[in-house]
Amino acid sequence: MKEFEFAKEIKQDLIRNVQEFFLKEREEEISEFQAAAFLEFVVKDIGPYIYNQALKDAHTLLSNSIEDLYGLEKRAR
Repeated sequence: MKEFEFAKEIKQDLIRNVQEFFLKEREEEISEFQAAAFLEFVVKDIGPYIYNQALKDAHTLLSNSIEDLYGLEKRAR
């Protein structure tokens, strides 16, 4: 499977968000390098769990939608 990578602009926004989070929630200033390392950890170690849950949720939604199609079935005389 191809390794996931953010577009440059999105990655910079996420790094700033991480820095803001640490400052707001922990009153700790972290460097761009530290924020990027934390982001990489989240993406590589936590991201797969989020991704897999999203797949399960999409599967459930699609399965329910497919089942709903049977409600459109016409009865033969």
